[in-house]
Amino acid sequence: MNDQPAASFQLLPGAAESPVILHVPHSSRAIPADVRRGIMLDDPALERELDHITDSHTAEIAAGAASASVRTPWRFVNQLSRLVVDPERFPDEREELLAVGMGAVYTRTTHREKLRPADYDGQSLIARYFHPYSEAMTEAVANRLEAVGRAVIIDVHSYPTEQLPYELHGDGPRPPVCLGTDGFHTPSDLLAHAEKTFAGFGGTGINSPFSGGYVPLKYYGADPRVSALMVEVRRDVYMREPGGPAGHGLDALAAALAELVDAVSAP
Repeated sequence: MNDQPAASFQLLPGAAESPVILHVPHSSRAIPADVRRGIMLDDPALERELDHITDSHTAEIAAGAASASVRTPWRFVNQLSRLVVDPERFPDEREELLAVGMGAVYTRTTHREKLRPADYDGQSLIARYFHPYSEAMTEAVANRLEAVGRAVIIDVHSYPTEQLPYELHGDGPRPPVCLGTDGFHTPSDLLAHAEKTFAGFGGTGINSPFSGGYVPLKYYGADPRVSALMVEVRRDVYMREPGGPAGHGLDALAAALAELVDAVSAP
């Protein structure tokens, strides 16, 4: 948990002609030792929080999909826990989860308990981790636009079977696969492909309990060449909750994701 990776994120190259970036922001449990010292939980409580907050095994799902795809997608994988910074949050007052202490730098846990002091100044973490991550992801998208004229960002996430207290919109349907969309960046054909490829897991839903998709701020709401879709897999589909091992569903999900990648990679 306290071992810091060589880099806080990793870009794994795909095929030169692929427009797809599989984005895996929440799969890691790693927390650098100096960041750990700013977290108020004791070690057992922190391990329990990591069980709940980590999208366990999603990096493996993305890796399996990349291996199985005809045209290998690019992968952008966070190497640190989202308890360090959450790269998918807005870093300012636009972030609605600030209301529950879970902006770019969390001060509360999934159960709304104290993670850091309420007046914690997270700007140093944002400067050290959030901005470099955002800049690298922006560059990765720019490279896909330059190479093939478009970029398709597919977020690979998971979510718990039972609603956690921090969820602002968790009282709606919790389908086996939730597809998060953005009104500007999610074209209808991308959503249709995803609904088809994930239909075999017991059904899909749209924007419940989570919505939206990650797009670097440079392109957000401005460049229609950048498409985005969030794939949120309910954890009981492929693993033992809250933080247990993966099961047979992981390979099936990787195969479905590969099918989606192939469908949206075609010229």
